[in-house]
Amino acid sequence: MYAILDIETTGGKFNEEGITEIAIYKFDGHKVIDQFISLVNPERPIQPFVEKLTGINSAMLKSAPKFYEVAKRIVEITENSIIVAHNAVFDYRILRTEFRRLGYKFEKNSLCTVELSKELLPEQESHSLGKLVRSLGIPIADRHRASGDALATVELFKLLLNKDLDKEIITRTIKDLNVQYNDKLQGLLTDLPSSTGIYYMYNKEGKIIYIGKSKNIKKRINQHFVATNKKAKAIQNEIDRISFEITGSEMIALLLENEEIKRHKPKYNVALKRSIYTHALYPITDDHGYIHLKLLKADGRKKHIISFSNRDSGKAFLHKVSEIHGLCEKFTGIYTDKGSCFKFQIQECAGACIGKEAKDDYNLRVRKIIEQYTFRDKDMLIISKGRETGEKSVTLIENSEFKGFGYFKLNHQISSLEIIYSLITPMHHNKDAQHIIQTQLRKDRRLKIMPLPKKVD
Repeated sequence: MYAILDIETTGGKFNEEGITEIAIYKFDGHKVIDQFISLVNPERPIQPFVEKLTGINSAMLKSAPKFYEVAKRIVEITENSIIVAHNAVFDYRILRTEFRRLGYKFEKNSLCTVELSKELLPEQESHSLGKLVRSLGIPIADRHRASGDALATVELFKLLLNKDLDKEIITRTIKDLNVQYNDKLQGLLTDLPSSTGIYYMYNKEGKIIYIGKSKNIKKRINQHFVATNKKAKAIQNEIDRISFEITGSEMIALLLENEEIKRHKPKYNVALKRSIYTHALYPITDDHGYIHLKLLKADGRKKHIISFSNRDSGKAFLHKVSEIHGLCEKFTGIYTDKGSCFKFQIQECAGACIGKEAKDDYNLRVRKIIEQYTFRDKDMLIISKGRETGEKSVTLIENSEFKGFGYFKLNHQISSLEIIYSLITPMHHNKDAQHIIQTQLRKDRRLKIMPLPKKVD
């Protein structure tokens, strides 16, 4: 956890400065989860050049809280966090000085984005915050005000984390926090790739205890090693060896993870031992012949159109297709009041729910959706990224069943089923694999669908 901050001061003699404004953004490595911004009455005059630079004057600070009044909030928001700042030596020194005046010992580990940017962005001409973020295309507002500079530092730190391919920042963070990150765990990270694929964790007896998937294997395993929850601690204590398989394609990584967890049943993969989808969309014809699309709890005994990981994603999908295809909101369960649906009332619906639109016209649009998203009667190849440049992956769907996946070079022709079968690693078809494929086809526009070639007689 990081506390990314910026402080504006009165200026003046070393260790005699006072804080005039502070902004702190608590950052979990992915997003800001908390923030604190406040002017501060420094109880001392502001240097004229600082007043001109920041626009903060003594009149603005008369009614602002004094430092002792915001100290508790600062302690709370920085708890269990590393201080991150652009020129962290300065900001951290100022904070410690203010707390020392209160008789409180404020000690944190810190990271400086000036130093990090020099390491990770050595080509930049300047590493001052203003010039650096402008050259990187990072927007900055309210320059020389705490909130504006701190927000720019948040975006800069995100970029630096992404640039840090070997995750030296995280490793340094771990060392700074004196976490028990022993030589064994560091050694396990050494030869891991920053690629998409799946990974296997083994105990001393050679038994698989966890299988995972990631778009960056090394980064994900590093997260396992720095996490402090009960499951992560148990894995850290038991793990002895790691192996991995690069897939290139995220869809293939998900499919392989699903297959391998069902086959090996690792002790720490509790979630994926169960089905990974909870709800599904079913076509139901009413007494008047209109086809309704109903989002219900998944029932393996019934044929569904498409499945979802949770109810909310199913509702979002229904809203989307209703909008695109002009479906009646009463026939999708979006609108539940009596009478005509809301869209008919605003003249955006032809009125199927009150018999205004002929059932054949309405059902034609519904059947297009069913045809587009259903897994039944499907024969196709799904082409995606390969494991390296010049390679593509291929996933085979035949007679509505997932058969497996393989890889081929771009200069090779996959013009017959016989060739495809020779490339494919056979896999098991199940509802979870079907759910993964349908979800990825819905979300990933980079996936290319090809018709299945005919068998050679």
